[in-house]
Amino acid sequence: MFRRVGRFAVHRPWLTILGWILAAVALSLLAPGLKSTTDETEFLPSHYESVQAGKLQEKAFPKTEQPSAIVVFQRTDGGKLTGADRADVAKVTRGLNDKHREGVARVETNPQAVSPNGEVALASVIATTKNPGDTTLTKAVKDLRNDAKDLLGGTHLTTGFTGQAATQLDAQESSGDTDSMIMTATLGLIVVLLLIIFRSPLIALMPVLIIGIVFSVALGLIGTAAHLGGLKADTSITAILIVVLFGVGTDYILFLLFRYREELRAGQQPKEALTNAVARVGETIASAAGAVIVAFLALLLSTMGMMRAMGPSLAIAVGVTLVAALTLVPAVFSLLGTKAFWPSKAWKKRPRNRVSNGVGTLVARRPALIATLSAAVLAVLAIGTLSFKAEFDTDSQLPQKLESVQAMKDLQRGFSAGQSDPAMVYVESRGGTALDKAALGTYKNDLAGTDGVGTVAGPVLSPDGTVAQYSVVLKYRPTEDKAIDLAGGALRDSAHKAAPGGTKAYVGGTSAVLADVEKAVSHDYKVVFPVAGLAIMIILGLLLRSLVAPLYLMISVALGFGATLGSTVWLFQDLQHKNGLLFMLPVIVYLFVVAIGTDYNILMVARLREEVRRGVPAREAIRTAVARSAPTIASAAIILAGTFGVLLLAENSMLQQMGFAVAFGILLTAFVMAMLLVPTVTSLLGHKAWWPGHQDAPRPDPLAKTGQAPAQGRHRAADEGVRS
Repeated sequence: MFRRVGRFAVHRPWLTILGWILAAVALSLLAPGLKSTTDETEFLPSHYESVQAGKLQEKAFPKTEQPSAIVVFQRTDGGKLTGADRADVAKVTRGLNDKHREGVARVETNPQAVSPNGEVALASVIATTKNPGDTTLTKAVKDLRNDAKDLLGGTHLTTGFTGQAATQLDAQESSGDTDSMIMTATLGLIVVLLLIIFRSPLIALMPVLIIGIVFSVALGLIGTAAHLGGLKADTSITAILIVVLFGVGTDYILFLLFRYREELRAGQQPKEALTNAVARVGETIASAAGAVIVAFLALLLSTMGMMRAMGPSLAIAVGVTLVAALTLVPAVFSLLGTKAFWPSKAWKKRPRNRVSNGVGTLVARRPALIATLSAAVLAVLAIGTLSFKAEFDTDSQLPQKLESVQAMKDLQRGFSAGQSDPAMVYVESRGGTALDKAALGTYKNDLAGTDGVGTVAGPVLSPDGTVAQYSVVLKYRPTEDKAIDLAGGALRDSAHKAAPGGTKAYVGGTSAVLADVEKAVSHDYKVVFPVAGLAIMIILGLLLRSLVAPLYLMISVALGFGATLGSTVWLFQDLQHKNGLLFMLPVIVYLFVVAIGTDYNILMVARLREEVRRGVPAREAIRTAVARSAPTIASAAIILAGTFGVLLLAENSMLQQMGFAVAFGILLTAFVMAMLLVPTVTSLLGHKAWWPGHQDAPRPDPLAKTGQAPAQGRHRAADEGVRS
């Protein structure tokens, strides 16, 4: 099948390329754009209490105006506010209100606007929408920031905007800069590394152009699927999509180009060599892509909407990349021929490479020692996993220089940290009768008596009197661990226990949502991991026709997962003294390192099988497979790790953690697992590794009928080494 696909693309290159260009243009023009949401409740199933609280709010208080941002006033010298300063606060607040920015109902102060220590004053930006990420509202906050600068002239005051809308604005602008930086750095890195590897400007630039077309097609298909399927794309999908497409896409292109060059060196004509390259590595690329796709699709089992949205999006992207690798890439290089390698002439001969040949010889001669040392290194690094702590405080991961972050710190000089985003408690009458106001007053005191609660405002009754709303200001920032534990623990316990007779209480708000997210993530660890692992094992079993090989391959990958996560814990959590690591990090590492990293294991084992089928001795097959595959794996891993490593340049700690973990995990997978552990274990198991299919049985080369050089002639050069 893969030979037929390759032959069509190679012999009808213009038709293939035209089809891709038309698809890219059509999808770019006609496909709907990606949707996004910042409402955490949309990422959780309806059975979680925070989601139920949000729905009750929508039902009982449909027109309630929400404070979405807070203006923090203080003196420029940090001292206590004077009477004149307080008058200026009121004046500036009126000035902001008079701007009548779209999306803002009003800007106001209240009797508790000045902190007890007299150093900080607050004004609330009351929005007409309940979604703090609404573009109209974030634009209004941006405009109000500029308005405040003009209104502060002649005063001794300074301001800062914080709260949900302000934080969302800063996160969006920071993310926009990050996406641009990641795209630029990724493209630059890929071009430079390909130039070093192949010493050809065409090969350095062509994959970037090819993947650019793939990116347009994938983005259009994702947008269409999201529109038709009602999926919501998380705002982080853009940065991840960039590195996945360029990283994985470059990997598959390298798999093909290295084999194409090998076929040319064996004396094949360019078109036949390219067709044979597709035929030989097509199954490997398809299996590798299939492993990644099913791992991403396993996210559909997640209880979190953002993970369910991310999975299909990335699966579509990898699927498009697979099709491009088998059609568009051969078509492009069919037109270029050997000129693609210009000015390098390395495609004409196989120069000696002592490194890869030495690795192959070492692995073949000392399999037990190499296997033991490799497993030991991974096991030692995996120890750090035992101290992993999930961090749900996403705000703390933002760059500290952002105005919303600094303004929050200023607010905490005089107020409870939860002032900017209170927890919300709702009491609903079970029988549909009006609530007892006296009982509601007692209930307020019960909530206020909960340890960790600052102040409680309310109750505010719904128009029909059946629902009461309490605004509960916690003593901690809404997204920090103490607030999450309080909202999901003691506050909920108090709210449920003290609820007046005949009523039911719900605790909502950001802290409560994150408490439910924590439960959802714990569920996902238990479901997504095993399903993804089982799916990958099935694909490996189908590729290798073996039950044994997939088992030890997944065990080695599990060691790699532990080593990756453990190393990240040591670097960020221990050495940098972080409170914890991104709560999604284990899922990200598992999917990217296990799924994408398995590509290299598949490439190595497939080459091992190809060599033993030629009837050469087992030790020679191991040596040749490692020596021939090492340059491809090393080059692909360095590029893929580099694309994820670019995330380390971001100021967002979450992206830094993700970048290091995936990049380091990819390198471990390539240089320790694929090159050392997997071939040595395969060597030690021998014939048993291929049970029950025994795919190692010698058999004729099906491509020998195409007229290419005999296998023994092509592989005599193995003793001379291979080029990296």
